[in-house]
Amino acid sequence: MRVNRPPVLSSRRHPLTFWLLLLMVSILTGCGFQLRGVYTLPYDSLYLDLPDHSVIGVGLKRAIRTSSTTRLAQTAGEAQAIFRPDGELRDREILSVSGTGRISELRLYYRYHYRVTDSQGRELIPPGRIEMIRDMTYDDSNILAKQHNEELLWLDMEKDLVDQLVRRLAAVKPKPPLAAE
Repeated sequence: MRVNRPPVLSSRRHPLTFWLLLLMVSILTGCGFQLRGVYTLPYDSLYLDLPDHSVIGVGLKRAIRTSSTTRLAQTAGEAQAIFRPDGELRDREILSVSGTGRISELRLYYRYHYRVTDSQGRELIPPGRIEMIRDMTYDDSNILAKQHNEELLWLDMEKDLVDQLVRRLAAVKPKPPLAAE
């Protein structure tokens, strides 16, 4: 016994499907959408003046090694550029409290200041600052879960910071150092 099944794409719909697909692809490429690719830093060698155990330092080293032709220098003297953190601030702020005076919402702040200099200490790019904010709900009855949630938000912010630093370092055009007088 033979069962007649309707075709998946009839001959009338096939051209319409093709043109809709073509339209979607052209809209995506026309708006500037592209997959994140390899970042090329404008330096031949870079020294990261960060502790070896630093989450930011480990993340930056990994990102630079995997997506750049820039060599990571072992000492500041052999590097064309030196990345130095100028400060890091983590802070929590209470956004709202319940009618009983218990915290119901928190805001997490993460600020990171950095500089990129040459081996003589001259700035190659202006000092930069990255600021991130995350809001979270809070509940005293689920304190362990909320503490874990807060730790995950801090880790996410650190990962986001590394990504932003690599993008900023790749996008910047370094100033040529002034000639010695």
